[in-house]
Formats: sequence, C-alpha cells, structure tokens
Amino acid sequence: MLRILAAVLCALLWTPSLALSSPGLQVAKQWKLLRYNFQPGAPVSDANFYSPQNVLITGLAVTDSRIFVATPKLFTGVPSTVSWVPKAEFGDSPTLQAFPDWSFSNTARNDFNCSDLILTSVYRLRLDSCNRLWLLDAGISRSLEDYEVTCPPKILVVDLTTDRVVRRIDFPREVLRGESLFTNMVIDETTAKTCDDVFVYITDTVEPGIVVYDSGKDVTWRVSHPAMYPDPDFAQSEILNDRFVLMDGVVGLTFDERKGVVYFQPLATDRVFSVHKNVLRAGPLPDGKMLDVKLVGKKSSQGIGLSVSPFDSSLIFSPLSETAIASWNPTTNQQSVLAYDRDQLQFVADITTARSEPGVIYAISSKFHRFFLKTLNANEFNNRIVRLELPSGSLLGHHLALPPAPTHNSLLNYGLYNTHTQASSNALQTYFSSPALTTKTPFRFESAGAVQYGIRNPFTALNQGEAFPPSKATRDNFQRSYLDTLVGTTAPARPVAAPTPYTTRHSGYYYQRGKRELQAEKEKEQQQQQQEQEEH
Repeated sequence: MLRILAAVLCALLWTPSLALSSPGLQVAKQWKLLRYNFQPGAPVSDANFYSPQNVLITGLAVTDSRIFVATPKLFTGVPSTVSWVPKAEFGDSPTLQAFPDWSFSNTARNDFNCSDLILTSVYRLRLDSCNRLWLLDAGISRSLEDYEVTCPPKILVVDLTTDRVVRRIDFPREVLRGESLFTNMVIDETTAKTCDDVFVYITDTVEPGIVVYDSGKDVTWRVSHPAMYPDPDFAQSEILNDRFVLMDGVVGLTFDERKGVVYFQPLATDRVFSVHKNVLRAGPLPDGKMLDVKLVGKKSSQGIGLSVSPFDSSLIFSPLSETAIASWNPTTNQQSVLAYDRDQLQFVADITTARSEPGVIYAISSKFHRFFLKTLNANEFNNRIVRLELPSGSLLGHHLALPPAPTHNSLLNYGLYNTHTQASSNALQTYFSSPALTTKTPFRFESAGAVQYGIRNPFTALNQGEAFPPSKATRDNFQRSYLDTLVGTTAPARPVAAPTPYTTRHSGYYYQRGKRELQAEKEKEQQQQQQEQEEH
C-alpha cells in the first residue's frame, strides 16, 4: 500500500463534501460510558467491581438478533468481560447484558476456581457456522496495570440456541510463554466435516506468535516470526491531537476462506503480512526453519482491525491516524477509502462480517487512546458499533490510482510488487539488533476500595515518564529491512504430520493434554517422590 492513504487522505478526505462523515456509515450502537444489567445487591459502588471509565469494547460478533461484545480487563473495574445487546434498534445506548450470565464473571470475587466455567478477560469472540460463539479468554486481569495472571487462557464454546457452554478448550503450558496474552483468533472451517473439526489461529500479542489449535485432533502448537513483533519505529501512534506509545505485537488477524490466506499485523507497524493456512496447519517448525511469511504491503499508519470482503477478497483495514476504513485488493493493487469520519472512526479495534447480512461489515470504534492516556471525557461517545455496506462486485469507493515509485525509495527499487531477487545474508540479525453454570448467588466480593496496583507490565514500560520518540522515525531510505524481503509467493506447504506427544519444550513438537498423558505424568512424579523418600 506504500503509504498511499497518507497522501491521498490529505487531498481527498478533507474536502467539504467528506468532512463530516461518509455516506453509508451507520452508528448501530453508541455509549458514553458502558452500563450493565447488574444483579440486586451487586457492589456497583466498589471501584474494583465497576469503574465505568475503565470499560472499553475491543471485539464483537453479530447475529440476526444480537450483538455480542468483548470488554477485556485492561484496568480494574470491568464487571463482565462478555456481554450482548439487542440488535434491532440502531443508534441507541442499550444496557449490556452479561453473557452467558453473571455466574461466568470473576471480577472482585473470591469464590471462583479456574477449573470452573468462569471468564477472566476476553478480547475477541467469533461465530462459527454451527451457531456457536467462541470466547477467547486471555486469563489476564488488569493487563494495563499490574498484569495479573488470574487463570490460564482458554476458549469456551457457547451454543447460541441454548446459551450453554458445549466445550471448553485449555491450552497446554508448552505453547504459553512468560507473559502470553491471547487477544485475537480466527476459525478456519474450510475443510471441516463436523462442528468440531476446525482449525483455530490465535494471536499472542505480548509474547508474539500464533498458536494453532487443531480441534479435530485436539492438538496445539505454536509458531513465531519476526514479522509478529512490534517495530520500534512505529511505537508511537497518533490520532488527531493525541499521541500514545504502545508496543503491541501481533494482534490484527483475519482469514480469507477462498484463498486460504491468514492476514496479520502487529499494532506497532505500518505493514500487513500473510501466511497460508497450509503453512500453519503443517505443524510445528523444525529447528532452524523460518515460517513462510509474506509481506502484503504498507499502510499509511498503524492499525488493528482487519477483515476480508466477501465480494472480491479485498483486505478491509483501518489506519488509525486517518480515522478511516479502507479497502485494498492485493491482486489488483486497487485501494479505496470506504468510510471516513474524524469522530466515529478514531480507533477501530475489530472489524467483522455478519453471516445474516452478506456484504456488510460491523466495526468497533472507540477512543482507546483517551482511555489509555487517562483523558477520557465521560460526556462524549467513547464506544461505538458502526455498520457499513461494502461495494458489491468491485471497489466503488474513492478510487486511488497506484502512484509512481518515489525517486529515493529503495523498497520499490527492489520490487515490492515483484518477487525480490536480492537477499541480505544478515538481514535477520540486523532487524533484531536495530463458576460454572450453577454458581450460587449472591457472590462474595472483595470490598477494599480502589486497589493501587504496582506498575509492572510490558505494555506501558515506554509510558512511565519517558519522552516521546520522534514522530514515525524512518530508516535510511537505502537501508533494507528484513521485513521488506518477505515479498514473494507462498511456497507449497509441507504435508500434515501425525501428532507427536510432547516430552519437553521444543519448537518441533505438537502439544496435547490428554487424560492418559496427564495421568502418566502424575504417576511418574509419585514414583519419583517415593523413590526419593526411600533413598533418604
């Protein structure tokens, strides 16, 4: 994309005809501060339980009658991490209904067990074709405060016909890292024969990587690549008059079912990358092998939300600084600004299609930057769900012609749109160096006022009184980045190998937590303990 939007938006989007909003952009729901259908006796005055200025939507899923939203525990005071609102009326500010119900929330409670069906912090949720909602629980509380690992991450699958959990998926410790934070996922049903015969691709943002879950075989593995890490040159994001530093790794994620391509992006980057599903499905990488990742192109600024147009497989994205939703076709290099609004599209965290409305996308737009900087204005609308109809057949937005190559752009000189023929032997080194369903009520809550948590989390290390770096620092135009060498055609994938039980951590093992394996480990530990006691 080569920063096309940056130049065009200045000349195009600031014209009087587009200065207010874009035609076709609808506000489905909007809130100044989020409120809930609290149970009688809920300690709403306890800031640990409910701090409305700390509740922000990051993910959504849309059915024909309901809109589901994810509100992760970024700060203290998020009472329910998954909720829903009726879809029927547009433009209102409805009360959030805890989902599946309040028994699934562990906020400020002391009577929960991580083995129960409770939810700690959900960033994204996804629908499958079997009318089930997949809830990705990161298990981390107050991720922007003290980063407490409350429970191990997991996935709960809820049947929306009954609103009952039909499956729980736990991750083996071998695919977790010290500060793993699972923030996004896509469900690949392209070869599914049953509802549970799917692949799930999950982003680990803080310990950058993608976790692959083979639902049919119940095995899990992990892959990583430098493209999934944050780029220091893009640590600082700018939205209107606000600047903030957030070194997020891979978080944006979407899947093109027709092409079998997974698109991903860290927040701190101006690039979008891709990897074919066969590459991810092929299993763990052997030692010394690099994941076959391709550079798709560059954007005008950072972003998170990604989706794919059902019409022409165009990539739908939202550059933060431009407060827009745009479309880019990797095949034709056609770019389009689909919607622009300085107020309603300030930070688009999630973009999703709706099975009940073909050709329509829904997006979560929020003032995350104000939330992050603690400058939130409670009198403004700070959370929105917007709806946008995509142009059918072809891109009918504001067509952007591909500009000529700049004179001093070494990226184009070695061919962004053509497979490169030159490779740097040390490019990689250079890059790295530069309660279940029946929980009894009322719950027992901790009530101690607002807790002053210590500062020790990987997100805000750059924000503790340090000066901002230069705005969008650029590399030497003639210095080649390792990430820019990833242009090319995805190589044929290796055949899927049979699952191999793990023994110790190793990049080339599948990881599976079965009852037999766990029982064998337990018996082995008991034997070792007994042997040690006999020796002493």
